[in-house]
Amino acid sequence: MVGKFAYYLIIIPFSHLPLFVLYRLADLMYLLLITVLPYRRKVIRQNIAWSFPSKSKKERKLLERKFYRYFSNLMMESVKGLSISKKSLLKRIKIENPEVMQDLYSKGKDVLLVGGHYNNWEWLILAQDLIFDHKAIGVGKPLSNKFFNEKFNARRERFGMTVTNNKELKDCFNKYLNKKKPAAVLLLADQSPGDSLKSYWMDFLNKLTPVIYGPEYLAVKYDTAVVFMEMKRTGKGNYSLKLEKLVEAPRETSWGEITEAHTRAMEKVILDKPEFWIWSHKRWKRTLPPDMESLVKSQQNKFQKLIANVKG
Repeated sequence: MVGKFAYYLIIIPFSHLPLFVLYRLADLMYLLLITVLPYRRKVIRQNIAWSFPSKSKKERKLLERKFYRYFSNLMMESVKGLSISKKSLLKRIKIENPEVMQDLYSKGKDVLLVGGHYNNWEWLILAQDLIFDHKAIGVGKPLSNKFFNEKFNARRERFGMTVTNNKELKDCFNKYLNKKKPAAVLLLADQSPGDSLKSYWMDFLNKLTPVIYGPEYLAVKYDTAVVFMEMKRTGKGNYSLKLEKLVEAPRETSWGEITEAHTRAMEKVILDKPEFWIWSHKRWKRTLPPDMESLVKSQQNKFQKLIANVKG
């Protein structure tokens, strides 16, 4: 009941406010975050310290403040996304090199669009089916609140995106992949995996890190191209997408090649403009498996079996 009240009487009416008004509210939110409401400050500071050990305390403090400023604007832009018009959305997201996706579409190639929680990914979810010829699919973790999950996903899907989750993934892929019209699946692969034993472990931002293996597995199983997307902020409320084709023939790759490629691409983006990544995520909460050598051998064997199965 409280959720419905908040959604219909607070969140949706707020989303219809002009962006310049929401940005003023973001300024207030920023002041609260750096003073009396320090959202996940301990997590943010620890993540920044781990990732930038050579930065001084003053430099890390500045990055923390820049992140809170970005985060405040992101929250208001996300609220605006619940009611933003198609025309306004298309004005605010441009593609630097659309020929990358156009070429794959002309070849009838399904695509995994791999990226991270960097800049305004929510607007990308909204716009994906509008800016690419491929059928848009987004994979995400359902919200714990069923009402909010249904309402927010309905808003995300209003311009053509199909939102799915891990439980529904197989049915969704069977419906849309390897069909006459190619599909593009959006995967944000920078969060902490659910199981350290099913993760790919590698150095990332100066720390041994478990990385979600899903993109590599899905690319090989469904024979999709893998395209990394960098979302750049070109101005307040304006973004551009830079695309990089990492792999077109995933079944010709070696174990870990795809995961290394998209994670290194994400790392490069973060190091260039670190304030636009979500430092409040508990990214390094998984513990290192006790026997890495056995784990690696097991994962390599499973990869080889997958390759053998899909190649028939």
